[in-house]
Order: sequence, then structure tokens, then C-alpha cells
Amino acid sequence: MLPDSVRFDGRILFLTEDPARILRQLNGEDLEASDTGPLRDQISTDEITPAFICYHFDEKLGDFPYLGLKCGGAFPMKAGTVRAGGFAVSVAGKRRGKGSSREASPYAEQCAGIRLLIAESFERIYRQNAQNLGLLTSTDFGLIPRIRRGEAIPLAEFMTGLDPVTAEIVRRGGLFPYNAARLRGEVAPPWPVHAPRPMTYAEKLLARHAVVDAATRQVGLSAVRPGDGLFVQANWRFSHDYVTPMAASFLAKALGPDAVLRDPEHILAFRDHLTFLHHSMVPEHRALGLLAVAERLKPAQEAFCVKHGIRLHGELSDGSGSEGICHAIMAERYVLPGQLVVGTDSHTPHAGALGCLAFGVGTTDIACAWVTGDVRVTVPPTLRVRLQGRLRANVSAKDLVLHLLAQPLIQEGGAIGHVIEYQGEGLLDLDTDERATLTNMAAEIGGFTGLIAPDGETVRFVKERRGVELALEPWMRGDDGAEYAQTLDVDCAALGPMLARPGDPGNGVALADLGETVPIHIAYLGSCTGGKREDLRRAYEVVRTASKEGKRVPEGVQFFVQCGSEDVRRYAEAEGWMAAFEAVGAVVLGSSCGACINAGPGVSTHPEQVTISAINRNFPGRSGPGQVWLASPATVAASALAGRIAGA
Repeated sequence: MLPDSVRFDGRILFLTEDPARILRQLNGEDLEASDTGPLRDQISTDEITPAFICYHFDEKLGDFPYLGLKCGGAFPMKAGTVRAGGFAVSVAGKRRGKGSSREASPYAEQCAGIRLLIAESFERIYRQNAQNLGLLTSTDFGLIPRIRRGEAIPLAEFMTGLDPVTAEIVRRGGLFPYNAARLRGEVAPPWPVHAPRPMTYAEKLLARHAVVDAATRQVGLSAVRPGDGLFVQANWRFSHDYVTPMAASFLAKALGPDAVLRDPEHILAFRDHLTFLHHSMVPEHRALGLLAVAERLKPAQEAFCVKHGIRLHGELSDGSGSEGICHAIMAERYVLPGQLVVGTDSHTPHAGALGCLAFGVGTTDIACAWVTGDVRVTVPPTLRVRLQGRLRANVSAKDLVLHLLAQPLIQEGGAIGHVIEYQGEGLLDLDTDERATLTNMAAEIGGFTGLIAPDGETVRFVKERRGVELALEPWMRGDDGAEYAQTLDVDCAALGPMLARPGDPGNGVALADLGETVPIHIAYLGSCTGGKREDLRRAYEVVRTASKEGKRVPEGVQFFVQCGSEDVRRYAEAEGWMAAFEAVGAVVLGSSCGACINAGPGVSTHPEQVTISAINRNFPGRSGPGQVWLASPATVAASALAGRIAGA
């Protein structure tokens, strides 16, 4: 339990745009608030803890916070500098912690001595992860002079605006202490009581899964509304190789080595992120022993799964890849409409394309969920995206979402923490694979999740992929009169192919408006947003003629094709798509996350290299040190053949 007031006996670190100001602070100077210059906005978790830092899953992470932070074109942070600086407070601008759900980021900050995070706004998962760890967060910049004067800040100020469940988690110093008290019966969440009201589809899903009695596992509320604090029962809980070992260590530390997991048959694990790491780790990281550090993750995950009887979708026995990317396999094999699914990847909303509520959680959340079967949620508002009209034949879901990411509402953070629910006629042009790109990239939008109410296409997909006849239920849609926080209308007929310039998925530009010739060195077709059946089919349509005519990828260009799962790869081989890709000079890789997480063929090796990629995010360092442009699978394939960014 935290005290009623808190003092911060340490320095304040301002994460500024100016690298010189960063260095001044690291060298011992304390900046005045008036001398910070612009603060860095939209700091991603890739910048707080680059992927290679996350091979560590213990207190060693405290040596590395902000190692990937890019300020004015420079990377001023070095290993150990934050810890050595004696900082207790870290200050940034808008949308702090965007991107990956990796709890390694706030944990690294905490291990380096940071106790309070201040920002103009926070991404939902990042702030929740911080609260779960016992890190305090605030958007009140007025705290800075008070902290410098040595004031004790009332704990209640860090709980303002929080729902009662989250406030109590903050008061008790994190989610593990809170859940321990909940399971002992010492604290009972004050469940909301509302008169029946029209609800959005997401609100219906949360109400149906709301836990009203943890002991008896009774679920179901008549109504919820945005801002309610709940625990919700999950149909599926999953974790991947980056997170399982850290979560297991957190669990053992909190509850001991003999903690019992609830319903392990509904827990899944995946070895998918680091399958090809040994192909791409740069020499300087090898010299630091990071490959050996990363290789600890696999046996740690395997031992945990064996101990608790958890199904592990792992590497293939011949070493050619993995069974597939976690959320891709969840959509292909497991989830059903009306279910609730949590996973340790920010792209867990992928499965929302099937009409289930699927959202990403952090390490502490999943470790607690293993034991309780539920996760805590603050009911989010819903942003309705209406797809008006029909898409042109050469426009894909990736083009549509890159268009959305460039909209002012999204750019300004207006969708942070929202359910992004897609509706409208434009969905008729998108099969479930394409819809999954829309829901998946709710993570880049900053949303809680992406969601599409199930329909006949959902029934078709489940029948095709699993041989299961699915019957939809009448409740599986939003009510007439449901309240939406905002509505964003998209004129689908007006859209053309899109790109995102390097640095951020929100740097959208229409391909037709590019206005420059951009030679490329790497074209990467893969990842969860670019390695589905429909993604490969669209890319195949581009290369089919070229393959028959004997055309090949130009010299100096590498073209990589990587499926999201082995199910997809086998289908693509049977259809002849892989042979066509290989005929034009593409390198076909085994299924895995790979280059998307900077761990496999397709990553850049030099800052001057230009990549065009079907992955979902292009933050600095995300897929190597080069410049990554985002595009649809068809545009990636066309660009590979042209040797420059080009349309299909």
C-alpha cells in the first residue's frame, strides 16, 4: 500500500527534441521548465526499449531506457546513463508510449529509478502497464515545480479521473498487490449499476464478460458505459516468446513457484517473434552477447509451458520457421464471434475482424490473468468509422488504414483508448483477411481495439478455414441509439493506394501525390498485416505476368516474402503463388514475425537503405536503421519489380 503522500527524491529528466539539452541533463545539469525547448511527442516503446533490449527480462533492463530515443536526428542516450543520472521523474509530450504493448518499456524506466511519468497524453497500454507495475503517471505539469520544492504530493492527485478499480490498483502499488487482496476477499471491485441502455457492440461484449463474483466466476451485467472499471473473463489468453519468460518471472516473484494457473486449456503460447533472429543480429549486438541473452527466452518459455500444460505453437522441427504469428493463428484457428481475447501483443485486435473483443495487455496483466482468468478494463468510448461507398479494385485495407492514420483526428490523439468500430458499405469489398488489417492497426491508431460486427463473411471465413458451421446470434451488433464518442466518415470511392513516409505510420501520403522517385533496396511482403492469404493473392496478381515473361527483381533490390502462418504458406504453395514469387527473384522465408520486429531477413543494415514494407509500423529502428516506407502488399510487389516505389 502506498503512503497517502509521496515525495520524489531525485532529478527530473525532460525528454526534449534537442539532443544537446538531453546531454546537458545526463552530464548533471537540471533544466528549468522554461529552458527545455519542445518536448518529444509520440515517443514509441520501440524508442524506450528497442527490440534487442527486450531480450532481457529482469532488472538489467534498467540500464537501457530511452536507448532508441531519436532527438533531432541523434540518439543521445547510452547504456546506463539514466540510472547513473539519479532521475526519479521523466517528462515527455503527447502520446507517450505509442506502439508495442511491451511492458519492458515502463519496467526499464522503473528499474532505472524512475518513479513518476509525466506526459501531455499517454497511450492506453503503456499507461496501464505503468500502473500495473506501481509506477505513478500524470498529465499535470504543475507537479514539476512542486516536486522541485520538495513537496509531498498527495497520492489522490495521481488517482484523479481514474475509475475506482484503477484508482485502487494505484493506491495498492500495482496489479499484483491488488489481485492478491481481491483473491483473499479483502477488496471487492464496486461493479457499476446502470439502467438498461442502448449499447455499442463493444459495450455488449464487455457487459457479457464482466465478472460480478470472482469466487463463483459469475459473469454478466445488464449494462456498462464508458469509464466503468471492470474485470472481464477472457475466453482465450495468449503470450509470445518476448513476454512469456518475463511474465513467468513476475508470477513466481509475486506468488511463488507453485502458483496454479486457471483453465490452462484456454491459455496459449507462441514462439513467433525471434525465430529468425540469428539471421539478422548485427555484429555489435553479437559482440555484446545479446544473441545468448535472446536464446534464453526459448527454453524459459518451453519450460513454463511444460510445467503448466500450456499449448505452445513453436518453431518447426526443421528450423525453417514457426507455426505462425500469434494473432494470425488466433484468427485462423481459435477465436469466435462474441468472445473476449487478450494477448501480449499490441496487434491482438487482429482477431476483432471476426466479431470478438480482442485487445493487447502487458506482462503483469497476462501473469495475473493466468491465475485469475480475467483482466481489468476501463470501458472505453467507441469511435465509429463509417466506410461510405465502395473501394476501387486496386485499393486495399492497408491503403484505407494508412489514410485513416493521416487524418487530423487520429494525428491529434482523438482515438487514444477508443474502440475503433468499422461499419458501412465498404466492408462488402473486404474479406476477413482484409478486415483483420483494419482491426490489427487499431494499435497504430492508438485505440483500445478494432472491431467489426460479424456477418455472412465471418461465417464463410470460419467455414473455409476450420470447417465449422457458425450460427450468429441476434445480439452480435450495436443497438440502435447506441452512443459513439465520434464518427469518422470515409469516402471509399475517393481513395487510391497510400504510403506512409519513414518514421511513423501516420506520415501518410497518396501514392499519386508522391512527386518524387524513391529508389528502394528492400521490399518486404510479410508480417501479420502483410502475410495473410489475401495479401499474398493481391501481390501475386502483380507478379504473375512478370513471372511468365521472365522478368526479375532488379539488381541491387532484395524482395522477401514471408507468410503469417504455415497454414497460409501451404495454401499459397498449392495455389502456385510462391513459385511465381520465386520466379521473379523473391526470397521466400518460413513463417514468423521476422523483419517487422527487427529479427530476421528483410531488415536494413545501413541508415541509407530504403525499404518498402507491408508491416504495420515504421518507427525509428523498428526494422533496422534504414528508412522504412509502409505500403499495401500490391504496392510492395510492384515496387520490388520496379526497383523504386511504384503502383501496381
